[in-house]
Amino acid sequence: MDIRIRPTPWRVGAGLLVALVAGGGLAACSSGTPANSITLYNGQHVQTTDALVAAFEHETGISVRIHSDDESVLADQIVTEGSNSPADVIFTENTPALEFLQFKHLLAPLGAGPGATTQPRYDSAEGDWVGISARVSVLISNPSLIKPSALPTSVLALADPRYRGMVALAPGETDFQPIVTSVLRAEGKAATLRWLEGLKANSAGHLYPDNETITSEVNAGQVAMGVINQYYWYRLRAEIGATATHSVITTFAPRDPGYVIDVSGAGVLATSRHKTDALRFVRFLTTKPAQEIIARSDSFEYPVDSGVVTAAPETPFARLRPDPISLLELGDGAAAVALLQEVQLL
Repeated sequence: MDIRIRPTPWRVGAGLLVALVAGGGLAACSSGTPANSITLYNGQHVQTTDALVAAFEHETGISVRIHSDDESVLADQIVTEGSNSPADVIFTENTPALEFLQFKHLLAPLGAGPGATTQPRYDSAEGDWVGISARVSVLISNPSLIKPSALPTSVLALADPRYRGMVALAPGETDFQPIVTSVLRAEGKAATLRWLEGLKANSAGHLYPDNETITSEVNAGQVAMGVINQYYWYRLRAEIGATATHSVITTFAPRDPGYVIDVSGAGVLATSRHKTDALRFVRFLTTKPAQEIIARSDSFEYPVDSGVVTAAPETPFARLRPDPISLLELGDGAAAVALLQEVQLL
């Protein structure tokens, strides 16, 4: 589903590492997850996950072994592993991977509790996963290459021939699939295919593997503009400083199909052998302390608890005016992938 593959080795939670070293090494990991610990398949960014896991381990004494990879790779891995999967929880950047696993009946019902302090509209309609954090798609541009007055106000306009050679595109990025799905819902299949063909022509020479690359290339003046999620730009600015930041971000017009809220979510695997602790972890992610961690971390994501506001100088979440497409309508991303394959962008 996604051409990005960014594998990260297994990370052992601090509490588990101490226990294993005291017991004579790490060999116990090979036979399964030790008692009082869970295994997390992590498709989220490490900035977010590490901070949340550290807080959970400190509060509960439950250790978390983290296996990180692209969310679509992890979802496919869970399907392949079947009942032998060591995973207890999956935490993703976007909801399509969770919807895919839900459709396969591979997630356990969460019951009452998780999501109690967050917003139900960002949770699974079936009750098998909950929303944890959110981002919004924006247009990043370099003012030295394109004037603000020349920027498109709709994602559809990015396919206009006047932007030939000016558009950066990461078609294999899972963050791009919801935008394709949103355009498909708004415009229909034929118009979406024409739009993708236009994007393909306009991005010739500027096809990239991910949003990080789009962000750095636009900022460096290698290409005029591209669509990313807002937190990539804030992370770059935090890393290189304001004086080295030569790009800006803007949203498309309210309710435009390119103005999409992406939600990160988590669910418990139906095959988990540690469901009680796994559910406790998912429940923790929706609590106010965890949402405050997201609001104040260097991940620059939005907490989905309506009572928690990000500390970053971002447009407040409540003031965003995105396309009203629901998470259920975003689905599992299969339709978007099929269209990208049809125009040979995947």
